[in-house]
Amino acid sequence: MAEQQEQAAADAMMTRIGQVAMLLHGGDREEARSRFLDLWTEIGEDGDALHRCTLAHYMADAQDDPSDELAWDLRALSAADTLTDGPTDGPTDGPTDARTDARIAEHQHSLAVRAFYPSLHLSLAVDYANLGRSEAARSHLRRARDTVGVLGDDAYGDGVRAGIGRLELRLDEEGPSGGAPEPMPGQTPGQTPGQGRGPGGETLGPPRQRP
Repeated sequence: MAEQQEQAAADAMMTRIGQVAMLLHGGDREEARSRFLDLWTEIGEDGDALHRCTLAHYMADAQDDPSDELAWDLRALSAADTLTDGPTDGPTDGPTDARTDARIAEHQHSLAVRAFYPSLHLSLAVDYANLGRSEAARSHLRRARDTVGVLGDDAYGDGVRAGIGRLELRLDEEGPSGGAPEPMPGQTPGQTPGQGRGPGGETLGPPRQRP
């Protein structure tokens, strides 16, 4: 019963994050930032890593300052890195053992975040490119390409792969020394980095599809 209650609470938090994300996508960025901060406080710095990863990745889109956007995307990556695969406890008594349930849930979270990594690194690459830090952008772009193999041949996977390709072209055009960042496809001059990023920098991933 306790495990079921914990799972229900986890699902409720993902739903609440998704509801605020809908508010953000509807254009109310200020209200979305305020509600995301409230949820961030509720989750806590040491709270569920999948919740922190998902919320921080969305929160990055709500920022007007490129540096703040980068800071939230870095928080998302840090949260993802805390999730581990495999068993963490000793032998269990059977498939219904509470420790087994916890390990299965942890494994599922880990799988979800592993599929999230290409989008996490692509978003960070876009953040650094928008700040004129081309070397850091290229580093995260390489990581995005190295991890994109976990994605399927579907609309989401195709979108991330296309975004990687577009950012590669953009960085190649800017040259090794970087330069003034140009708008991503679908982003107009003067638009903040978190707006209209589309597949080239959109914060997409499995956790976003759950709410």
